Amino acid sequence: MSLLNKLRCVTIDVTGTLMAYKGELGDYYCMAAKAVGYPCPDYKRVHEGFKLAYKDMAKKYPCFGYAAKMPNIVWWKTCVRDSFVRAGYEYDEETFEKIFRRIYAAFGSSAPYTVFPDSQPFLRWLRGKGITVGIVSNAEYRYQDVILPALGINQNSEWDFGVFSGLEGVEKPNPKIYEIALERAGNIAPQEALHIGDSMRKDYEPAKSIGMHALLLDRFKTPDAVEWRKAGAVVLPDLVATQEWLSSEKSAC
Repeated sequence: MSLLNKLRCVTIDVTGTLMAYKGELGDYYCMAAKAVGYPCPDYKRVHEGFKLAYKDMAKKYPCFGYAAKMPNIVWWKTCVRDSFVRAGYEYDEETFEKIFRRIYAAFGSSAPYTVFPDSQPFLRWLRGKGITVGIVSNAEYRYQDVILPALGINQNSEWDFGVFSGLEGVEKPNPKIYEIALERAGNIAPQEALHIGDSMRKDYEPAKSIGMHALLLDRFKTPDAVEWRKAGAVVLPDLVATQEWLSSEKSAC
């Protein structure tokens, strides 16, 4: 018997699993600056500045400011401003507001993202088999309300429920986010659920820790995949291979 026959729910990560960023962060910061008459910021400096600013904001105000009741736009405005400052760019308030509004609008649309071609067919295949599909992501509300629908990944056609850190106040790798998913799927047993993601620390380990099945996708041929396999994880290249694996007797092992 394949694993598919034992499952009632599959939860799945978003970025790196269903979709990926298109282009570079600097592309969108550059377009925003040029639109208000300023030269492009240095890509590398902005990227490094953003990584530091995002890490700092995520530590001070986790889950996009959920506990602090910080509005999403304020969280991102603080992060973007700090990204520019760390990269060596400081704008007056009026200029920054114009630049920020363009960046915020771009990342709240489908523009910076691309959906992997196997994502929609895989999700529909699961639901066609009577399996409940849940999205589990460290993401803010716009993923649920705007971004995923704009990319053709819709609730009630590709997925049944979502657990987004910015809406729940808990984020991966905290196993609690997976417990919430099981509750939302109808209080199903962990052994009746599978989680699919692209991070050993955020996806595989916490899902397994509460008794769920789990597997990892290695879409970009990361060197880490060697260690994932050594640790006993099932690692597959894409969702086409995942569908084949789930349907095979091998998955029952």
